[in-house]
This record gives sequence, structure tokens and C-alpha cells, in this order.
Amino acid sequence: MTGAAATVPSAQVAFVGRRIATLDADHSGAEVVVVVDGRIAAVGPRALLERYPDAQVVALGDRLLVPGFIDAHQHLSVSALHPRFGDATAVRTPHDLRLAVAAHAVAEPDVEVLRLHGWDDTKWEFPLDRRGIDAIVDDRPVVIAHSSLHQCVVNTAALDLLAIGSATPDPAGGEIARGTDGSPTGLLVERAWSDAHARSLAPYADPDRWAEHVAARAATFVREGITAVHDAACSPAAEALFTTMAKQGSLPVSVLALPHPAALLRNEPGSRLDGRSTGEGDEWFRVGPIKLFADGGIAIALDTSIGGSRVTYGYVMDDLEACAHRAADRGFRIAVHAIGNVGVDHALASFAAVDRRHPGRDHRFRLEHAGVSGPEQWRRAAALGVIGVVQPGFVEHVGISSHGVGFDDHHWLAFASLADAGVRLAGSSDDPCAPAAPLWCIDKGITRRTSTGIAFDTDQSIPFDDWLRAYTIGAALAGGQERERGTITPGKRADLVELTRAGDAYSVAATWIGGCRVWAA
Repeated sequence: MTGAAATVPSAQVAFVGRRIATLDADHSGAEVVVVVDGRIAAVGPRALLERYPDAQVVALGDRLLVPGFIDAHQHLSVSALHPRFGDATAVRTPHDLRLAVAAHAVAEPDVEVLRLHGWDDTKWEFPLDRRGIDAIVDDRPVVIAHSSLHQCVVNTAALDLLAIGSATPDPAGGEIARGTDGSPTGLLVERAWSDAHARSLAPYADPDRWAEHVAARAATFVREGITAVHDAACSPAAEALFTTMAKQGSLPVSVLALPHPAALLRNEPGSRLDGRSTGEGDEWFRVGPIKLFADGGIAIALDTSIGGSRVTYGYVMDDLEACAHRAADRGFRIAVHAIGNVGVDHALASFAAVDRRHPGRDHRFRLEHAGVSGPEQWRRAAALGVIGVVQPGFVEHVGISSHGVGFDDHHWLAFASLADAGVRLAGSSDDPCAPAAPLWCIDKGITRRTSTGIAFDTDQSIPFDDWLRAYTIGAALAGGQERERGTITPGKRADLVELTRAGDAYSVAATWIGGCRVWAA
């Protein structure tokens, strides 16, 4: 796409206008941005044009020019395969499920494990278990993945494939749901679904077709102004795919990989620590920090109170600190998933232990999500130089599922308090678990209001300009990419976005990657 869709082939392009957000204090107030051979060559006053008489001029008019958006936490390698998985997003009734599973079985006659995506238990009008799926397909394993990517329901054939029976113990950090007779119901929660994820994804991940799906999915991001993504749980096979695509020039957007085992949610980097470490690669594909988990995503680790009543819940991943040490000892930076306040505590304790073991290093610790947190944790995070990789779009589903009910001493999605404490924020979506569009997400982070009208902890709102920094220079810092992207600064990549504004709402007018316009409204 970056080649075929390029509509401005000139080696020199000059953007001219009074609304240029460089996000670089040394180049504030600029009226001209000159791009030469895909890089920003000069930024400054209108007089700069005299030095580039051959440049093709792009008159911005009322449009706002900003650095390309970076989605600092999403799952491109998985979401790209959604068109091949069966689609359960519209399922509400047993009849809907029968149609969806049967249709996918016909569409994919050769895959070992049938996988469907988009199970949302808040919308289904019936309980789901293995017997319900057996009644539709009993001769092939079926895995129906939850929209969170933190649990699934499988049929009996899949349980057999995964060697899960009545005597199988729950894994540390997960649960095999059981009926009154002790037999598995088919519901696999958190780490109990790790192997189901890996086994059900692998049959669809033929490298050639997978590459086509990645390119198609990434092309949709370009329309939203996204020019780079951080794949936040990148399996070895996905890393190999991205590496090949980068060499072939077939990646529509730049990718930073957060290495993680194929079995999702497990802190087992293993032999991956012998491979390329954080920072290695180029501007199209680079290795980021190792991805680890402090708690669950459905069963988040909580110890807090609501209305004076104590609430405890979820799973803590006890192997986090040991795995963090092994990764840091091999030169990797670390990114840790932590949603509940106990998970956040566990992540911060592990960061502190790594910092004591490797003092003076630029750790660039990443706290992924920081879903529930409080004042003590905000201070500790700031003192450790933690970057909070947050998802403003979570206001929608967390606000709805919590009915707007808050905690006594902690806060959901404490964007403002984290920032006020000195924690740098990086913007992201967690796509496909939530919508990817940065401007949609930013609107949720500003209004703190759900589509159902719930005003959700509105004191944690932060303004548009702060979200713009989070989705550009903040995300670049989280990825160790600040020398190549994130601000409109001479020497950096010419990944740029033109925004238009109607009332309080912005929309993407054009996206530029490497100095080529790759999409225009």
C-alpha cells in the first residue's frame, strides 16, 4: 500500500499552514515542514520555501498537521486473522451460534481446530458450555475465543486435544471451570486457555495468507492516521512474519514487536531470550520489550473496597519477577500487563527489583493498562520512570460493565492522576479487544462518557493536546523510537497526519508515511 497508494511521488514535499503541531519545543510556531526523500528535512517559518523551490507544496488551510499516530498496545498479528476465524460477534441465541459454527466448519474444512472470535458474555442470552458446542460440531475441536482474549469455551474434542480432563489441575494463574461432577464445562479462564489460543491460531497462520491478512488489516489503520503499531504479545511465528514482510517492503505501517510465547499469558520467554533483543531492527520492524503478565484480563487481581466493603478477586502471576530478571539480565526492556490494583503493585515491585539489580540503566519500564490504581502506586510509578501504556477507549466497556460504580480508594483508568504524578502516558487501543481508531479513543479519554450515557470518573479526563502527545511522542518513548518518530523534527521519518475539525470532533483528512500520501479522505 505504501508504494501503490502513494499519490505524491515528488522527492520534496512542503507542508504550509498555520496549524502545525510539531510537539517539539524547538520548532513551535512552525509554518512550513519540508520533506526530502521520506524524511523531515526542515521545519520553520514560511521563508524556508525559498530553499526548496522544487518542492511540491501542500497547502494545509484549516487542517492540523500532526505526527503519525502510534498505537502502543494492540495485537495486529491476531486481529489480522479475524477474517479467517469464524465470527461470533453477532451471536445472541443458540440458533445464532449454530449458524456461526456450522458456517465456519464448511468454510474451513481442512483446519485442525475451528476457531471463532468475538464471544461477548455480556450480550449472549444463554450460557455457553462444551455440550452446547458438541451439539453443533463434535468431530472436530472448536475454540470460541472471548473478545478479551483472556478466556474461551471449547467443545469436548478440543478438551481431548488439549489433554484436559476431570483430573487435570488448574494452572497457576488460571481456571478450568468444572460442573458439579468435577468434569470440565469447556470454559477455560486466563492461563487455562493459553494452549487453546496457540493451538487454535496456528492452523490459520500459513505465512503467505497471514501476510496478506496483516497487510489488509494494517491498511485499515492507515485510514485512522495510524502509522506505527506495537504488537503487544508477538509470538515467534509473528515475529518471523513481520521480519519477512519488512524485508519485502509489504508492511503498510511500522511494527514494534513485544516478544511473547505463542501460548498467550504465560511468562515463559525461554529460548527467545537468545534472539534479537530490545531495539534491534529498523524503522519498519523493530524488537521491543519482552511482554510479561502480572495478573489476568478477565480475572484481574483486585484488593480494594466499594462502599466500605472489601473486594478481592482474580489471579496474580507469581512467576513475574523471576521472568523479569531473566529478561533484564539478557538486555531486554520489560512491558508488564497489569489491570487490577494488586496486579499493578506486583508489576511495580518487579520493576523496582530489576532496577536494584541493574541500577542506572534506561529501563523504560512499561505498565500496560494500569486499569485500577491509587495514589501510592502513581507515586511509585513516577519514581521508577514508568510509562503508562493506557487505553482511553476502555472508558466505553469498563464504564458500561461497571455501571459507573467506583472504588473507595482506587480509580478506574486514572489517566489524569497518573499524568499529574509525573507518569508519562502512551496512547493505545488493545485492538481487537477494543476499537483501534485513535480519534475515537481520544474522544472517550476526553469526555469519559460511554455510548450509553454513563459519565465515568470524569475527573480522570485529560484534554486533546495531552492525548495527542500520548499517541505520538509518548508512544514513541514507550517503544524506544523517539529518535525516528513521534514529533515533527528534522531528521525523523515523515510519517504525518492531516486532521480536519468540525465542531469539537477531529477526523483524518490524509495520512503520509515516509513522505508519501498513502490515504486521503
